[in-house]
Amino acid sequence: MNVENANRSDFVVSADWLEQRLSDPAVRIVDASWYLPAQNRDPKAEYAAAHFPGAVFFDQDAIADQTSVLPHTLPSPEAFAKAVGAMGIGENDVIVVYDGPGIFTAPRVWWMLRVMGARNVFVLDGGMDGWKAEGRPVTAQLPNPEPRVFKASIDRRAVTSFERMKDVVENRLAQIADARSAGRFSGEEPEPRAGMRSGHMPGARSLPSGVFSEGGKFKDLDQLSRTFADAGIDLSKPVVTTCGSGVTAAIITLALQSLGHKDNTLYDGSWSEWGSRPDTPVATGKE
Repeated sequence: MNVENANRSDFVVSADWLEQRLSDPAVRIVDASWYLPAQNRDPKAEYAAAHFPGAVFFDQDAIADQTSVLPHTLPSPEAFAKAVGAMGIGENDVIVVYDGPGIFTAPRVWWMLRVMGARNVFVLDGGMDGWKAEGRPVTAQLPNPEPRVFKASIDRRAVTSFERMKDVVENRLAQIADARSAGRFSGEEPEPRAGMRSGHMPGARSLPSGVFSEGGKFKDLDQLSRTFADAGIDLSKPVVTTCGSGVTAAIITLALQSLGHKDNTLYDGSWSEWGSRPDTPVATGKE
C-alpha cells in the first residue's frame, strides 16, 4: 500500500517524498528522459543544465541491444549490469526514476530495472518539469558515482518476443494494449519512423500513453481501473503491452501492475518490429 495515499500506485512517489530523501545515501535517482524528434527537447542537454542532486543519466538509446536493428530493445543482462553498475547503482538500492514531463519515459527504465532484478524501483510523479515549477532544488554539478556491482537476473517471462506476439495475435492468447496515439493506432496518422505501415495488430485495444496521467501526475487507482474498462480491457485476463518502440508501453505496464495485475508482458519489439515486416497482419480503424 502506498504510504502516502492508499488510492495511489505503490510504484509512484511524490516530489515531497523524494525531496525529504535527497540526502539519503540509500536512494539512487535516475534521469530517464528521452524524447521524440517532434518534441524538440534534448534530454542530455537538459540533464547537464539541471538535474536532481546526485542523479545519473540513463541513456535509453545506448543502454539497449546494439546488435538489433530495432530501437530500445533490452540489452543482455551482462551489458545492463555493467552500464547500471557504472552509475553507482546496485540491484538492492531504492531507485527513483524520473523524466521531463512526468509519466512519459521513466516507466520504461522502471520496467527495465525490475526485469533485470531490482525490486525497490519507483517513478517520480510530475517529473522534472513539475519539480522545477515548484521551485525545488536542482543542480548542474555532474555526479561522480563510485561503481557498484549490479547483479542482473533477467525475468524473461516479462518480455514478449516476436514469435510469441504472432501466437498471441493469431490465437487471441492475451489482450493487446497499444500505447501509441489514436491516429497511429487507427492508421489515420503516419508512423514517425520510415518504412512502417500504420494501423495496429488485429484484436488490439487503443490506450494512448497520455490517458494514464494528468499534468504529468499518475492517475489514482480508481481512475486507472476506469481507463482500462473504458478501453475494453478485462483485468482478470492476460495483457500484452505494446507501443512504437517499447518505451511508452511501459506506462500501461506500470498502470497494470499498480492495480495488482500480474499476468502482463511487454512486447519489446513493438510496432517498430511488427509494422516494418511484410509478413504481419495489420488492421486499421478504431477497433
